[in-house]
Parts: sequence; C-alpha cells; structure tokens
Amino acid sequence: MKNPWIYVGIGAVILFGGAFWYSGVAAERNNEGVVIIDHIKGNKDATVTLVEYADLQCPACAAFQPAIAEVMATYGDQVRFEYRHFPLPIHPNAVPAAVAAEAAGQQGKFFEYQDLLYTNQTAWATSPSARALFLTYAESLGLDMDTFRRHMNSSVLRDRVQAQFNEARDRGLTGTPTFFLNDTRMQINTFQDFIDQIDLAVAGGGVQGESAEIPAAGESDVRFGI
Repeated sequence: MKNPWIYVGIGAVILFGGAFWYSGVAAERNNEGVVIIDHIKGNKDATVTLVEYADLQCPACAAFQPAIAEVMATYGDQVRFEYRHFPLPIHPNAVPAAVAAEAAGQQGKFFEYQDLLYTNQTAWATSPSARALFLTYAESLGLDMDTFRRHMNSSVLRDRVQAQFNEARDRGLTGTPTFFLNDTRMQINTFQDFIDQIDLAVAGGGVQGESAEIPAAGESDVRFGI
C-alpha cells in the first residue's frame, strides 16, 4: 500500500492552489472598473488652490466642515478645493471609512458620502459594525450596492488611501485637518482665520505659513494641524 501521506500532501497542494487562484480572481473582481479619482470641488482651473488632509473619524475634521462649506459657497468659482486622505492610526475605523468613501466616489458620490460619514461620525467611529453602517449610508444615496460592496474590498482603493497617507507623512504632517493654500501650509488659530486667509488669497494677497494648533469647539483635546 502506498504511503497515505502522499495523498494528503497532494490534496493539500490542490486545496492551497485552488484557494490562491480563487483569492486572485476575487481581488481582480473587486478592482474591476476602479479608476483613480481626485476629489475636487469648485473651479478645477482656479488660481487659488486649497488642499485638505483629513481623517473621516477625526472630530475636528467634522467640526471644520461648516467653514469649508462657507468658503465654497462664497468662492466656489474662484477656489479649487481638493480633499486628501490622512487616516490617523489612533482611529480604528478611519481607513475602512476612507475606502468606503472612495467606493462611493467610483459612483460619483464621494462628497455626499463624506457628508454622511461626518454627520454620523459618532455612530460608526468605534462601532464593531461600522461596515454595516457604511453599507446603509451607501444605500441611502441610491448607489449600486453590488458594485459598492466589491469596491469596498478593492485593493486599488485601499492603496490609494495608503498613498495619500504616505504623502501626508512625507510632508511632515502629524494631525488633522491640515490645510495647504496655494501649496503653503496654513497657520490657523480660529475658524475665522481660515476664512480670512482664503479671502486674502482670492483678493491676490499672500498666505500665512506653517500650521498652528487650534482646538475644535467642544473638543479641547482635539487640535487642528498638528
């Protein structure tokens, strides 16, 4: 009788090979149709550019949204605003949230999905069921759910988030949100400082450099631009 361990070994090789093949097929399917998208509001050809590095789980980033909305409502045709990911390691659901937002962006709903994440931040931030909530938000926007589910598992989108995180680190950033106005890191002490500096840039003035620390309203332990 032949050694039965030979058959066990052959079976293990077949199973391992099959699993490897299936994982490759699944990964390819998850990346199907994915394109890299820059998330821009306002006038893409404007001479005034505002870039935000933010973390979707960061309370300070959520608190800053009204100031950004005010700027875009006032100067939307004169400012190019771009959002970039900087999910901090201290926030356990920040990367999954960023990938979910990217998945929504594949269907043209990045900023709408971002708004839902900030509005509902306390619900999903530390939830063990964050993924289920992300699916609920996507459904509320009328997204194609099969496509959204696949893209939530996209390695291309996860790599995109990681690349922007690495970019932020390379620029010396350590906290969120951090803003660059015409490629100069902004110094912000109040929300009004943020608005005033953009007013000045639109009018043709300069930008105060290097970011300062400011606490978010109601979050004395959270700081901007550190």
